[in-house]
Formats: sequence, structure tokens, C-alpha cells
Amino acid sequence: MSENTQNITSKQVDAYARRLTVIIVTYNAAATLQKSLDSVYMQSYPDIELIVIDGNSNDGTKDILIANNDKITYWRSEPDNGIYDAMTKALKQAKGDWIYFLGADDDLLPDFSNMAMELNEPNTIYYGSVLTRGLKPLGEVSDYYLAKHGIIQQSIIYPKIVFEKYSYNFKYRSSADFALNMQCFGDKSLKFVHLNHVIANFSHDGVSGQSRDMVFEKDKPKLILKNFGFKFWFRFMVRKMRGKS
Repeated sequence: MSENTQNITSKQVDAYARRLTVIIVTYNAAATLQKSLDSVYMQSYPDIELIVIDGNSNDGTKDILIANNDKITYWRSEPDNGIYDAMTKALKQAKGDWIYFLGADDDLLPDFSNMAMELNEPNTIYYGSVLTRGLKPLGEVSDYYLAKHGIIQQSIIYPKIVFEKYSYNFKYRSSADFALNMQCFGDKSLKFVHLNHVIANFSHDGVSGQSRDMVFEKDKPKLILKNFGFKFWFRFMVRKMRGKS
């Protein structure tokens, strides 16, 4: 436990605390993984399980996982079919009421625990903000922004029901999380709620920050139409034709 534990009262724990699963997927992440793990260990939230799925790294990542074996709830190292395959493997092991994905080159901030204590509606996808590229945290976004740009995955804490209903589409190599969020928006039994917390340092050097997912970009208009409706689709297409989307 960190010094931040004193900020969480026993009454708060009794009222709100549920197990939260933090998932890290890795491949040759030895340079950054320990810092990422340490940022999870320092959290004051009282019930975090940590799952790490590694894609059979050969750079010393597995040695780090072995060294942290007593602090990691579950880890495995084996070949996979990409980041979303690894994330799906992790989800099969997750026991948490809430699910959070942390990049192996990202790290949590203390405010993550404060946000976690505010999670109390099991049909709600909560999102905060992250620090990236030295930019001001994004804050709450409009529905159109969510349709057009999506939300950085490291700003989102999902209720477990999302992954009981939906799964990642592996055809999207770097945007399957964006596609899943669009599905969730289209599901009227779920809702997105912003909480005013900056919860992680996000590295833009990961898969999604390095390459554009052209398969997803091709499908994006029909995904907007299906999940956001004609009005947002029409706005998106007009702006796209004008070179502004």
C-alpha cells in the first residue's frame, strides 16, 4: 500500500470497493515493464488483481515477470496473434468487477485509485483522462468526438458486463478497442460517464500510436452509422468529403 491509502476510508471501501483487474499485455517490453508494474503496486485501491500476458518475448521481459511473480496475480508467456488476442486471453483469467488495460510502456498515476473508488454503476463505462505528449488532459468528450476519434483506452475503466457481451474483432490490428467502444455506445443498456481524474501517463509509442488501421478506417463510416445513427454518420461523411474528418 502507498501513502495514498489514508485517502480511502473504511466506509468508502465498504460502500464501493469491488475487485478491479488491471491487464498488461507485453512483447519485448523489458525497458519499460518494471516501471509499469511498480505503478500498479503503488496504488491505494484495496482490491486490484494484476494479469500480464506476454507474447513470448526474447528481450528479458520474462525474467522481469519471474522476478515479480509474487506480486502478479496471473501471468503467461507464449506466442499470440497480436495485442487483442493477448488481451482476450487475459480477460478469460480476469475475476474483477471492473477491467482496465494498461500498456507495458504506460504507468498509472495516484489518481487512478481515486477514480476507482467512484465506480458504482455496473452498466457504466467510466473514463477519465491521461497525460500524453505533454498535452492538456482531454476531459469529457462529445458523442461526436467519441464517434470520430474514440477515447484512449488507458483512460477507460470497463464494467465486466462489457466483456460478457462483446469481444474484440481481431481483423482490426490496432483499433479493435475503438470498434468495441463504438459497439458499447450503440448498446442503450450501457452508458459512458466521464470522471474528472487524470489516471495514467500514456505513451503514444504503442501499436495504436504507430500505425493507422486501414481496415478499421474503411469500416469506420458503417460502424458510425450502425452505432451512432444517421445524423452523426452524415456529419462525418460531409466532413470527410471536405477533408476535415
